[in-house]
Amino acid sequence: MRSDRAVKGLTQAPSRALLYACGYTPDEIQGKMLIGIADSTSDIVPGHVGMGLLVQRVAQGIAAGGGTPMAFGIPAICDGVAMGHKGMFYSLPSRELIADSVESMAEAHAFDALVLVTNCDKITPGMLMAAGRLDIPAIVVTAGPMHSGRFHNKPLSLVRDTFEAVGRARAGTMTEEEVAEVEIEACPGCGSCQGLYTANTMACVTEAMGMSLPGCGTALAGQAEKMRMGYQSGERICDLVREDITTRQIITEASVRNAIRVDMALGGSTNTCLHIPAVAHEAGVEMPLEVFDEISKATPQIALLRPAGDYMMEDFHWAGGVQGALHVLQDTVEDNPTISGKTSKELAAAAGVWNDDVIRSLDNVHRAEGGIAVLRGNLCPDGAVIKQSAVAPDRRQFTGKAICYEREEDAMDAILANAIPDGSVCVVRYEGPKGGPGMREMLNPTAALTGMGKESAIALLTDGRFSGGTRGPCIGHISPEAAEGGPIGLVQDGDEIAIDLDARSLNLLISDEEMARRKAAWTMPEPKVSKGWLARYARNVSSAAGGAVMMD
Repeated sequence: MRSDRAVKGLTQAPSRALLYACGYTPDEIQGKMLIGIADSTSDIVPGHVGMGLLVQRVAQGIAAGGGTPMAFGIPAICDGVAMGHKGMFYSLPSRELIADSVESMAEAHAFDALVLVTNCDKITPGMLMAAGRLDIPAIVVTAGPMHSGRFHNKPLSLVRDTFEAVGRARAGTMTEEEVAEVEIEACPGCGSCQGLYTANTMACVTEAMGMSLPGCGTALAGQAEKMRMGYQSGERICDLVREDITTRQIITEASVRNAIRVDMALGGSTNTCLHIPAVAHEAGVEMPLEVFDEISKATPQIALLRPAGDYMMEDFHWAGGVQGALHVLQDTVEDNPTISGKTSKELAAAAGVWNDDVIRSLDNVHRAEGGIAVLRGNLCPDGAVIKQSAVAPDRRQFTGKAICYEREEDAMDAILANAIPDGSVCVVRYEGPKGGPGMREMLNPTAALTGMGKESAIALLTDGRFSGGTRGPCIGHISPEAAEGGPIGLVQDGDEIAIDLDARSLNLLISDEEMARRKAAWTMPEPKVSKGWLARYARNVSSAAGGAVMMD
């Protein structure tokens, strides 16, 4: 076993002595497989605050399965807390730190396998990236969605009832006292935010990819069902070691395509266009952005969860969850092994749907296409993405005059001051992977527009990214980014920009000659950050079109 190099033989007597100092017995160290538990428990992230008991159940399952559990800590950033200030610069880059941390611990301590206990936005893809890179047996246990909040018998969720409440208060349709009341009730306890935002989208993607046990992606946080899944995952990882089933046998081109297919069918977060390619890349599978559009065009949207609809993750889970969605899509599901021991086709065939409005049949879909569209044009030669499932039908074509901002804060101030005329295209640039640095998630501006009733009146374009909670004609990941000399950096106030979702196009309506003249006059601005981790990240990160992965 991998762990032999650390604990077997005369030369490893010092290593064993140190592990005995941790309380392990000789039988645990020399007679059993050593299973690392990547534990991202945190006191400041709701999705991770209740993980202690879940990690214990994983450890008990490992022990019952014949292994020795060895837990170690992994950082977790709460995007909601980091939002709207410099903290968000660190969110996407933390994905790389998480992958590197898991790799470092697994290699330094020679674990035979890993159970990755995670939940929120960057933590789940970071751990998956590490699993693909290491190619050892691994199982992901996502801690589960939060229950919906309640206020005066009205269901509440974080994005619609706190982020968007800021815009409603500014528009005068809600008092600050009412905002204070709902912010107390919107998030009733532990778990990832209640809608199909990035955290829950990634949990569903992970299950669809076959890296979690069936049902794990949607089983609610803190419930006995989730605890049982933690225990079962601990037992199952020991079987994977015995069967020599490693991550790259699970994460294949077929399983990645299945993950994208479920993502499109559910209307998930555009952040998957960063995370899925990054995970695939680490597993040795190249997954260009075009595949998202190809699968989206061929996959109907069969669920309408918040923010696009009114159903919560709890409704989706009780209706059949990811396996229910795969059951509906089973004719297009590609067969592939999963960590459960059954193939994706077998799981899809055995599943069922218990509420056919939450998870609709193919003869009653919400939309003929999936949730995300990939756009091309002279403003985004390398691509851009939009959550088309959250765009009103009459806004699939949108042409307006540009108003440009060099950072998110300036755009937010203008939105709250009602200084952007209806029909405009708000351009927020130098917020990409390099220019941000860190490609900040801009839920504050988009939620403010929605709260003010302007989510269809103003388009928002950025080389940064958006939350899964974004609604309206908001286009992100515009590549190349402004800091790389991309066309978004050449837009001037008053330029007309044309969006056409049906044609999959995004164009700056100026001549090629004018574009070339502006390009020749463009100069690289000074980097916003010149020291520390973010400066290193900015120097080495790739384009959003390729998943914003760190280049070797």
